Amino acid sequence: ETQEQVTEIAKDVKAAGATLMRGGAFKPRTSPYSFQGLKEKGLDFLKNARAATGLPIVTEIMSPYMVERFVEDVDLIQVGARNMQNFDLLKELGKTNKPILLKRGLAATIEEWLMAAEYIMSEGNENVILCERGIRTFETYTRNTLDVSAIPAVKRLSHLPVVVDPSHAAGMWWMVEPLAKAAVAVGADGLIIEVHNDPEAAWCDGAQSLKPDRFAKLMGDLRGIANIVGREL
Repeated sequence: ETQEQVTEIAKDVKAAGATLMRGGAFKPRTSPYSFQGLKEKGLDFLKNARAATGLPIVTEIMSPYMVERFVEDVDLIQVGARNMQNFDLLKELGKTNKPILLKRGLAATIEEWLMAAEYIMSEGNENVILCERGIRTFETYTRNTLDVSAIPAVKRLSHLPVVVDPSHAAGMWWMVEPLAKAAVAVGADGLIIEVHNDPEAAWCDGAQSLKPDRFAKLMGDLRGIANIVGREL
């Protein structure tokens, strides 16, 4: 939203133990009239926050034509759910050596998700991280339905790491904490958790964002669960 806001949140989450910072410089939205991100200006905000904190940055790519810029500026390139089967984009990313965060499609089966990853790897880039972010089901109470069972399934079927985005799955901040704990308990290799210093005034997705103090407390709880199941956080 602003340089000050991005940098402030980056400092807060790093202090709590975060190891990466994701921000939506380019934001695909269901409605063409919704906020679409600040685009190149937003990417500059993220780069400046990285310079201030040392946190590597993650942001979503929308087009094959942006690959060169993303390879230069972004540490981990995200392919969003809507682009999971954008095969031209996947193949172009496969020609790079940048790590790719591949989100599961809105209604993708596990096999379709893994085959999308194969499109990247078949071009030579094996640095792929899978992200479970909830799928579309008949249930409308939550934004999506988090498929916790996908985590052990992917672990059995693939060598790829899998992270979970409980924020986007639930769409409600008060569900993020229990879903994050469940993800760690069943073997997730990482979590993407949305944090905002003023969620009520957020330009996008404020309803699913934690405030920095709640995020810090959650990180402490997650470390305890990770220790119980023999993982490190």
